[in-house]
Amino acid sequence: MISKCQSKRTLLQRKYLESQGIPWLSCYSWEQRKVGEVSKRVIVGLATSVTPYYREEGVPILRNLNIKENYLDDTDILFLDRPYAESQVSKQIHAGDVLTVHTGYIGISCVVPEKYDNCLTFTTLITTTDDAVLEGAFLAQYLNSEIGMSAVQAVTTQGGRQNLNTNDFVKVEIRYPSLAEQSKICAVLSRIDNLITLHQRQRKNSMRNCSCLPFSWEQRKLGEMSFSFEYGLNAAAKEYDGLNKYIRITDIDDESREFTQDSITSPDTDLSNAECYRLSEGDILFARTGASVGKSYIYKTSDGLVYYAGFLIRARIKPEYNPEFVFQNTLTRQYEKFIKITSMRSGQPGVNAQEYSQFEIMVPSKPEQDKIASYLNSLDNLITLHQREQIFINLEVHDVRSGKKHRFIL
Repeated sequence: MISKCQSKRTLLQRKYLESQGIPWLSCYSWEQRKVGEVSKRVIVGLATSVTPYYREEGVPILRNLNIKENYLDDTDILFLDRPYAESQVSKQIHAGDVLTVHTGYIGISCVVPEKYDNCLTFTTLITTTDDAVLEGAFLAQYLNSEIGMSAVQAVTTQGGRQNLNTNDFVKVEIRYPSLAEQSKICAVLSRIDNLITLHQRQRKNSMRNCSCLPFSWEQRKLGEMSFSFEYGLNAAAKEYDGLNKYIRITDIDDESREFTQDSITSPDTDLSNAECYRLSEGDILFARTGASVGKSYIYKTSDGLVYYAGFLIRARIKPEYNPEFVFQNTLTRQYEKFIKITSMRSGQPGVNAQEYSQFEIMVPSKPEQDKIASYLNSLDNLITLHQREQIFINLEVHDVRSGKKHRFIL
């Protein structure tokens, strides 16, 4: 409970902050509880072998691979024998429940859609929230946020493979506002999620249509389309000098493939002899080793004066080919398959310059390349725009006790 003194102090501080144009969300209006305290049940789905009960038709069983951030991917659904499924009443899921990945990409969550009411899951975490205080949709959004993922990591059982069990999951701390505020927040985030999904679907359909190639398209190897493949600068990073930027594998965003400039650094070397490592418009970088092998990035002059690091390979594209068209081909399933096959080595995975040069692309005329690249790039920009809208929905909470401002990024 909040005392009258606290309420008066809160009101006075709120009025002061609002008079200064500072957004206000009182920390007292946001509850902080553990998941187990705001849930009616937290269980694991079926955890025994169900292989003998698989059928061509029957009751759907959802798996961890079906759980994506804030949506259920049902493109690969298995079915169980109906009499067996109906005998597992205690494990049934219901519309509005939250499913959470418990091993591998732990913490990723989505809400159960109406169509999967009374279905089953295999080894996923299932949470039925207390709907008098917490919406399932808000819990899923929170768990998928940066702060939610951090909260999950804080309680996760460590080992060779990360595992999130029920005993740990119920201890995850969550902050939440009133139900009315939860509904408003979820409505905004859901709209943005839908826009992102729509543009991603348009993009995939466009690339799929490109696979129905006319006879005028020709097959080219990436090596034929490039002047050169060159390894990056062998230098450590230092504090940003205000002009010269240094891009490393970790500076390339996994989703947008943009140069993330949150923590910019500079090369710690004499740059008077490093002109050959400076990027030019249209240069494409490829990660050559580690878990991110295959990750790509195309340089734009708007990124500033940039030098690239040694674990990256630069391809400089010939003028008869559109660099953006080439780059877009590194975002396809064909490319992913090529990387997966090529990088299969003992120890740490890797793809060298010679191997990258063998990647094959179907290529139309230059004017067609330009049109395709322009269209796909516009879709990418729309996706990025909506993702940024989502990232920068910042919930600022002012702690009247410490005077500190806490920011929650959903």
